[in-house]
Amino acid sequence: MTDTIAVPGLAAPAEILVDRWGIPHLTAGSLDDLFFLQGFNAARDRLWQIDLWRKRGLGLLAADFGPGYLAQDIASRHFLYRGDMAAEWASYAEDAQAICTRFAAGINAYVDLVEREPERLPEEFRLFGTKPARWQAEDVVRIRSHGLTRNALSELARAHVLAGADAATDRLRKAVEPPVEVGPVPGFDPAAVPPDALQLFRLAMAPVTFPPERLAATLEEAPLWRVATDLGEVLRAQEHEGSNNWAVHGSRTATGRPILAADPHRTHAVPSLRYLVHLTAPGFDAIGAGEPSVPGIMMGHNGTAAFSLTIFGADQEDVYLYETKPGDPDSYRYGAGWERMRTVEERFAVKGAPEQLRTLRFTRHGPVVHADPARRSAVAVRSVWFEPGSAAYLASLSGMRSRSLAEFRAAMRRWGAPSVNQVYADTAGTIAWLPAGHVPRRPNWRGLAPVPGDGSHEWDGMMDPALMPVLVNPPEGFVATANELNLPPDWPHDERPVGFEWLEASRAVRIREVLAGQDRHSLADSQALQADTLSVPARRMQRLLDPLEARDADVARGLGLLRGWDARLDAGSAAAALFELWWTKHLKPALFARLVPDPAIRRLLAPGDVAGILAALEAPDARFGADPAAARDALLLDSLAEAVRDAARRLGGDPSAWRWGDLHHGYFEHPASAAAPDRRAGLDVGPLPKGGSGATVMHAAYRPDDFRVITGASVRIVMDVGDWDRSTCINTPGQSGDPRSPHYRDLAPLWARGGQVPLLYSRAAVEAAAEQRIALVPQP
Repeated sequence: MTDTIAVPGLAAPAEILVDRWGIPHLTAGSLDDLFFLQGFNAARDRLWQIDLWRKRGLGLLAADFGPGYLAQDIASRHFLYRGDMAAEWASYAEDAQAICTRFAAGINAYVDLVEREPERLPEEFRLFGTKPARWQAEDVVRIRSHGLTRNALSELARAHVLAGADAATDRLRKAVEPPVEVGPVPGFDPAAVPPDALQLFRLAMAPVTFPPERLAATLEEAPLWRVATDLGEVLRAQEHEGSNNWAVHGSRTATGRPILAADPHRTHAVPSLRYLVHLTAPGFDAIGAGEPSVPGIMMGHNGTAAFSLTIFGADQEDVYLYETKPGDPDSYRYGAGWERMRTVEERFAVKGAPEQLRTLRFTRHGPVVHADPARRSAVAVRSVWFEPGSAAYLASLSGMRSRSLAEFRAAMRRWGAPSVNQVYADTAGTIAWLPAGHVPRRPNWRGLAPVPGDGSHEWDGMMDPALMPVLVNPPEGFVATANELNLPPDWPHDERPVGFEWLEASRAVRIREVLAGQDRHSLADSQALQADTLSVPARRMQRLLDPLEARDADVARGLGLLRGWDARLDAGSAAAALFELWWTKHLKPALFARLVPDPAIRRLLAPGDVAGILAALEAPDARFGADPAAARDALLLDSLAEAVRDAARRLGGDPSAWRWGDLHHGYFEHPASAAAPDRRAGLDVGPLPKGGSGATVMHAAYRPDDFRVITGASVRIVMDVGDWDRSTCINTPGQSGDPRSPHYRDLAPLWARGGQVPLLYSRAAVEAAAEQRIALVPQP
């Protein structure tokens, strides 16, 4: 099928070939036309998604959707980049401004086409009675709130836990690695800085929702529509957004060529956060995944070098607490005197209501997100978001064009945010790991808790990227990361602190265990490892259960299932269903109730840190009572008996019929389906039985109330470095964001089973797999 479209703005004919899996292969006669074509194609396949992304990020939702979105718009405007644009553009690549200008022009060209041919308009616009907006190049870089930085929310939670309990309790919430002494925050007043003091910050990062009552909200009700989640739920999402990646040297593979694999983990959504695309122009030919709202790709290959990323735990945020001036809440103590906050007047269009004027306040550190004039206090968030070069992933514009490790390392010096582990492999046989991203230098504190904004705690610039570690062709024959603490064992944490909050190491342990045990790793092995469901926490818990004796029939039934189990959380496993139900619904609550008597503090611990919880169980201390080991064992058995009874209520009385996939399911909920329940079947995708958990390599973190998978692989890629057409991938639930497209949900069943499709690169292979050809011709 061929579609010919005349497009103003193209200098020469260009082409989009869509293969049978929905992956577009874009070919243009120049880089200028290529990035124009990428913007045009992003709008062709994802117009509703990228339009909503832009309106959310720029604080323009209320104009389309009404007063219920005003608070979210206000929050988003606080976190826009407002710095020097010349420095901003220069940060990413010499031609970054030109690329973003052409990308935005391509999006606008498709918006023009939709206006000429309304049948192309995605149905979501008709549902809400809205129209897609036109872009400016600056829109791509000024929006920061979709990126991932850390650890402001954790700092505030830690301050409250330490004010009401101790560091041991806080380790149940979030382990600190390497271990450092953490004490109460001096002068911290929990009443002046409540747990929801970062609500504005959370709202700036929140997805857009469309419950009918929000759409119907009046201007008087608008302040009520803030965040529909508590702090624990926000922290749960933050805790589970990570990734896996690895590169295996040719000396350890079946073909003698390197293999590079990546599967970034983000909150599940439909359309997918990621988009696979192939970009070809004279001198440049790259394929991989990025975000549809950003030009280029952030992971993939260019025919010579392959690259991928995971989150690296550099601390890129701080919470600042201020004493404000008596009678003048817009001034705060700084040094020996008072400093005036900078104020910005912002106008907000609101559907069905008059335009609203709001004043945003900023200290020298960042936006003021909470103020209590009666207590003379204020709170601001400092983030690398406000530094030039911190638009998420945009330094990929340099990295994706690198054709040697030296070029790639030079490109990564440009990387600002989020902080990432870059894994690299090339056709010369080199593999490497290197972290990238801004690392603030904190001369006199560790960044683990809020600090005074009086000038006593200031960043001293950013760490020189040349001081960060790099690992090239290591003796073990592979490099691998999974968001764990992976700085070298001799890293000088006191001299060069990077961060102290990392994701727990279960996935990293399992990846290294598998790779180290394979002499001739294959593409199929990498695909299998990405779908691996072995739970390291389950294996460790089995060791605690092994010496225990059953005291009743329920405990005996539970021990019988878990002993001898292979610790794999397969969708069809009865033991997996019992273990995860026990861990989530019974063991963790029982442990927290035993060790943390204050329910207000317990609420701050959710979702709980796996490493901290396992440490408390494996080495019970005096918090358990006079005989810690015996009390721990009793807690294990009592909670296991409750879990067995709970499983019987949920899954039936026959344990042999229990299935983890009957509880644990993938479900992709379209944002608009809440507003149009009659269209839900066409908009949502699922449920799909799913194995794994948040602690398995096949990452599948779930909501504890209903076990719906909320976070996991947004895309998976396995690359044969040198024989590129043998590479594979999967997106979920499909490539297209248009519910009318056959590629809207076609990949979801295969994703649920851990399968992948070809990631074709050569022209011959692409032509053979093409199912749609779109020819674009210039129009004067």
